[in-house]
Amino acid sequence: MIVLLVERIRFFDTTLRDGEQTPGVSLSPDKKLKIATKLSDIGVHVIEVGSAAASEGERQSIRIIADAGLPAEICTYVRAVRQDIDYAADFGADSVHLVVPVSDLHIEKKLRKTREEIARMAVEAVEYAKSRGLLVELSGEDASRADQSFVRQVFSTGVEAGADRLCFCDTVGFLTPERTREIIPPLRFAPLSIHCHDDFGFALANTVTALLAGASCAHATVNGLGERAGNTPFEELVLNLEVLYGINTGIKKEEIYSLATLVSRLTGVPLPTNKAIVGEMAFTHESGVHAHGVLRDASTYEPIRPEIVGRKRRIMLGKHSGSASIAAALAEREYHASETQLKEIVRRIKEIGDEGKRVTDADLLAIADTVLNLECKPVLSLNQFTVVSGSNVIPTASVILKVKGQEITGASTGTGPVDAAIEALRKSVADVADIRLEEYHVDAITGGTDALVEVTVKLSKDGEIITSRGARTDIIMASVEAVIAGINRLLREKE
Repeated sequence: MIVLLVERIRFFDTTLRDGEQTPGVSLSPDKKLKIATKLSDIGVHVIEVGSAAASEGERQSIRIIADAGLPAEICTYVRAVRQDIDYAADFGADSVHLVVPVSDLHIEKKLRKTREEIARMAVEAVEYAKSRGLLVELSGEDASRADQSFVRQVFSTGVEAGADRLCFCDTVGFLTPERTREIIPPLRFAPLSIHCHDDFGFALANTVTALLAGASCAHATVNGLGERAGNTPFEELVLNLEVLYGINTGIKKEEIYSLATLVSRLTGVPLPTNKAIVGEMAFTHESGVHAHGVLRDASTYEPIRPEIVGRKRRIMLGKHSGSASIAAALAEREYHASETQLKEIVRRIKEIGDEGKRVTDADLLAIADTVLNLECKPVLSLNQFTVVSGSNVIPTASVILKVKGQEITGASTGTGPVDAAIEALRKSVADVADIRLEEYHVDAITGGTDALVEVTVKLSKDGEIITSRGARTDIIMASVEAVIAGINRLLREKE
């Protein structure tokens, strides 16, 4: 168990401000309210709704969310400008995230001011915000590239002026965990937040390190949204603290996945497939060894149970799948295959996987329906078939069958290769039974020219009608398979 230097960790969510700065993302006030409500419900302490000075829509968002009566503190981003602060107070914010640049690069190049001017602006802005009845979190922009003695000066004088909290901003992701560990302790003039960007992939590591070094609040965004490479991902931060460091965050972890999908849907930014915790593949297994292990004891290949974050485990089928995972997938869908049938289903799934294709749930069911309709000792079995078709060529099919142990050869022409193949099969068993094709239907189970095809046929004999199916990536083979399965059932009924 890690001993924190603070009583508890607080979460400051900036999805609606920094996250909305993701290129192409623009949230209406009603969408912001939906996300803010979910954030508050899950246990986030502070919600940065947006930038008060940005637009009328942003100010309306502050008003709507402030009037919603959420337990979370409602905050807005402001510059050291009186009008920004007035907007925050007038539209109902509880607090302001007051940001001033502290690196010489930003001070001189962006604002064309001096350190002295910036320090004075910070103090005056803090005092004015306090006079308007606002909580103040004074934030040093680009602090990781600043002279740390100046950062300390701005922070200490800001607290003297009335700032309630401080925030160290790693604006372009320049921190490393080692440097974070050194920088944070001397800045604790007041409760200190850490705000990290992921330009070098260190945002999460730096945030965790800062918290362990004495910071009391973490800025984060849902799904790591934010400009450029984004910010510290909220969902990953919570699970790191809870699972790896044994820290009780107070966050409702079972709501994390629904929060992530809500934000993804409303922002239009899809979740990366391999994203930790909330990505599609985070709790998905295909490899035979891995899937087998997970089915026996989930902890073999899963660090946490998916239910902890509101998810379910998925077993994906493909060329790496073993019989155990395929049997489990079938059992979930109430399919019960014999050992022989299971081997055939496994073989067909691996065959599809070897072709570089993904086996979907629909594929599995189509294959299972086909195989489970095939009997272990068929009356009729196919040894070989050949189809010839093309421009200026009459489609022709020839088949070699074994019927009750006797080899039979047949051939036929048709309007197309499928018609020719089915007619050749029908004629080959004519001496045994008069089989008629009543209906023929084909479905592409998945999109694309290489999709698994499911063929459904209705066959009749002496007034009896049965339905059978075939599923292959080759439409002719699927059709042949469906007809043979149906003929077998009809012939078996005769016997």
